[in-house]
Amino acid sequence: MGCSGSGKSTLARRLSGVLGAPHVELDALHWGPDWAAASAEELSARVRRATAADAWIVDGNYQSKIGTLVWERADTVVWVNPPRWRVMWRSLTRTVRRAATGQELWSGNRESWRGLLFWRGEESILWWAWTSYPGVQERYEAAMRDPRNAHLVFHRLRTPKEVERFLAALAPQDRTER
Repeated sequence: MGCSGSGKSTLARRLSGVLGAPHVELDALHWGPDWAAASAEELSARVRRATAADAWIVDGNYQSKIGTLVWERADTVVWVNPPRWRVMWRSLTRTVRRAATGQELWSGNRESWRGLLFWRGEESILWWAWTSYPGVQERYEAAMRDPRNAHLVFHRLRTPKEVERFLAALAPQDRTER
């Protein structure tokens, strides 16, 4: 979990490789062609199917549409929580790279240069990353204290070093004796 630009998708892909569990990207389940958003019912059904297996790595948020569906099925939550300046830098560089290369995201969708235009409000990924950051902080801090989440193990990773230590702790160690 984390705000846009936090590095959650990158970490989820890496976790998937380390743990051998499928990576489920909620953005891919949410966005259809021409940026058509799935309804809450459609997204919930897709998430249920994607998390039916014993192990998976879900990357994304969407609590406003799917509520606690993912967290009810999870045993661990990893909150990628870098400082706001790093989120903004990552959002900027990612958007420039995607717009310049025409990289396909989900269902044929691509980011455009409009994503950099802060004054375009919700059409701008930079605006979204900036304005959603405080709410994400409040929501996940509250979730960590919420007794309904007592079944979850929380990891809050704030720096690249913390991310690397977390991954290293999960990676199988070479135990051959020499």
